[in-house]
Amino acid sequence: MDHLEPVSVDQRRRRRRRGLAVLILGLAIASLGAGAFSLALFTDTASSVGSFTTGTIDINTSPTTLFTVTGMMPGDSGSATLTVQNSGSAQLRYAMTSTSTNTDLLGLRSQLGFTITAGTCPGSGTPLWNSVLAGAAFGSPAVGSQSGDRVLDGLTSEALCFAWNLPSSTLPAFQGATTSATFTFSAEQTANN
Repeated sequence: MDHLEPVSVDQRRRRRRRGLAVLILGLAIASLGAGAFSLALFTDTASSVGSFTTGTIDINTSPTTLFTVTGMMPGDSGSATLTVQNSGSAQLRYAMTSTSTNTDLLGLRSQLGFTITAGTCPGSGTPLWNSVLAGAAFGSPAVGSQSGDRVLDGLTSEALCFAWNLPSSTLPAFQGATTSATFTFSAEQTANN
C-alpha cells in the first residue's frame, strides 16, 4: 500500500489559493469572451453636406461717356439715357453723387440747368434731381436706406434720363466756358441692411 503523507495546513492554503486564482482567471476569460460577443452589433452611419456661396453686389453704368457737348449757345439743350445695371446676384440699393470742374473760374457748372429723371429720355415722373449741374445727386452713399436711394434686383437694370440746358438768359461772360462732370454710383446690399 502506498503510503500517504499528511498534508500540512500551509499546503492546503497554497492549493486553495491556486484553485482560487485558476477560478478567477477562468471567469475573467469567460467574461471577455461574452463581452466580445455582446459587442457584435449591426451599425450604420449617414452624412449630409452643406455648401455655402455668398451673393454679389456689382453695379455698372452704360455708356461710359454720357455727354460730349461742344459749341453750346444760350437756349441749347440736350439729353442722354444712362443705363444702371445690377450685374450681381443680390438686390442692391444705390445712390448717385457728382463732381464737376471749374478750372477756368467761369462757373459754367453752376449755370447749366440739369435734370435726372427715371426712364428712357425724356424720362417720366418726379425728377430725381432738378437744379444745376454743380452738386447733382440723388439718394445718399451713406450705409442703410436713405431718402432718394434707388433699388435694383439682381441681374436687372433701369434707365435714367440726364437732361441739360443752357438758359437763354446766359450772360456773355460765359462765352468759351468749359466744365466736365463725373457721376459716381455707389451701391450696397439691401439684405440685412
